[in-house]
Amino acid sequence: MRLFTCQSCGQHVYFENVRCTRCGHTLGFLPDRMEVSALEDAGQGSWRALAAPGEADYRACANSAQHEVCNWMVPAEDPEPLCRSCRLNHTIPDLNVAGNRILWQRLETQKRRLVYSLLRLELPVHPKHQDPAGLAFDFLADPDPSFNEKGRVLTGHADGLITLNVAEADPATRERMREDMAEPYRTILGHFRHESGHYYWDRLVRDSQWLDEFRSLFGDETLDYGQALQRHHAEGPPPDWQQHFVSAYASSHPWEDWAETWAHYLHIVDTLETARSFGVGVRPEEGDPQSMARDARFDPYGQADFAPILKHWLPLAFALNSLNRSMGHEDAYPFVLAPPAVEKLQLVHRIVHQQPAPRNDP
Repeated sequence: MRLFTCQSCGQHVYFENVRCTRCGHTLGFLPDRMEVSALEDAGQGSWRALAAPGEADYRACANSAQHEVCNWMVPAEDPEPLCRSCRLNHTIPDLNVAGNRILWQRLETQKRRLVYSLLRLELPVHPKHQDPAGLAFDFLADPDPSFNEKGRVLTGHADGLITLNVAEADPATRERMREDMAEPYRTILGHFRHESGHYYWDRLVRDSQWLDEFRSLFGDETLDYGQALQRHHAEGPPPDWQQHFVSAYASSHPWEDWAETWAHYLHIVDTLETARSFGVGVRPEEGDPQSMARDARFDPYGQADFAPILKHWLPLAFALNSLNRSMGHEDAYPFVLAPPAVEKLQLVHRIVHQQPAPRNDP
């Protein structure tokens, strides 16, 4: 993700910020410009964006005005009350239940990071209620908040609808599930990226010219999915899974291999963009005088070839893990990319960058 700055005072701000801590300006994200902007009140619910002086006014997303869970803006002339991210929602948690608003806010924060990446990659991002082939989100809660009862809400994807259990937004619950599932990495954003992979497999690979190449690397997706998952949960991954897959779960079925690889691709390009924006320079190779930070041409989202991305990612991941260990934390990226996993990432990259141009969203 890019580095954002308050246009009023020059203070660096986070993607999620709603107010500049230095000058007090209200902040909002402009998805049409992919920019966090300082805002000035224009009256009657409209705001002028300092990032776009003299251009169209904006208004706050309805989920900001009503629930304070969003910082994205809507062009003033747009009849939709919700922003491009919030209009993807199909079901939100029951806000009459204590604690659900903060859980929903955490989910929305991470969902907007996903949508940012999808828009940067120029992938089709259309609400399912407007486009039958579009995308939608259900944020559902268990009848029993223990998150352990049989029949609980399961995170997953079906025909463009991504479902997340709101309990995933509770850090203690998520940590318990991470240990129970023996997952070295379990985050809300990781869930969003993984499930979006299932959606984009349907949109970009199924019934496409990529299917044969997909099967040559990932395997035959027509294998019984339910039986494959049962076998994985009963027996675990094959002992040599690290030589072939990006994660243990990726070994369960070709669809899960694709979704895990897709998620890792989004991890990589977004983290590289963040590092470059902050001037974090890791020399890709010993003796290479040119670092990512010094190369103004290096845009991980805009690279036609995957090789430069991998060249910069491996030393950066090593640096991130080393920094985390210096602080006494677990590795930030606890994975090893074996050659077969790299080949799969390369295919994801090619499919993303050779997709037909998406039509404009309303």
